[in-house]
Amino acid sequence: MSDNSGATSSEGAFDDLFAANEAYAQSFSLGGLKPVAARGLALVTCMDSRIEPLDTLGLKPGDAKILRNAGARVTDDTLRTLVLAVYLLGVDRVLILPHTRCKMASVESDDAVHDLIREEYGVDTRSLEFHTDNDQLGALRHDLERIRHHPLLPQGLPVTGAIYDVDTGRVTPVDL
Repeated sequence: MSDNSGATSSEGAFDDLFAANEAYAQSFSLGGLKPVAARGLALVTCMDSRIEPLDTLGLKPGDAKILRNAGARVTDDTLRTLVLAVYLLGVDRVLILPHTRCKMASVESDDAVHDLIREEYGVDTRSLEFHTDNDQLGALRHDLERIRHHPLLPQGLPVTGAIYDVDTGRVTPVDL
């Protein structure tokens, strides 16, 4: 939706969500949860909507801090958030959980994504780093090491990786 000034209008675009929230609020039962991770877990996973992180791992609201981004990558922002989670929010272990059939693991490179977006939409995204990597296990290994060796995170912080299968719902631990 656009008006004559060229600005995009969001009028009505979110009405379904706000209406659903009204129904949700009527039976809301999570008030009073403490802001700490009750089970000490930080989960780094993908933003893919096929992943239901709490159900997947037998967790309930309040059990974990969930960090989601494209490709379940450990970026500088992920590290910043993990430092806060460890020292202020009760996190004492980290699981990195990428998934099968991930778009960010199926493209050749960031350049390929930049080119695709430019060709399809005319937008130059080269100012962004997407952290694509078609070697998913290699990327996971790299990300595990970033956490294990980060100078602001405690030495010996338990960190592991696993792959979530979007077709079966199974989580397979990966020993890297």
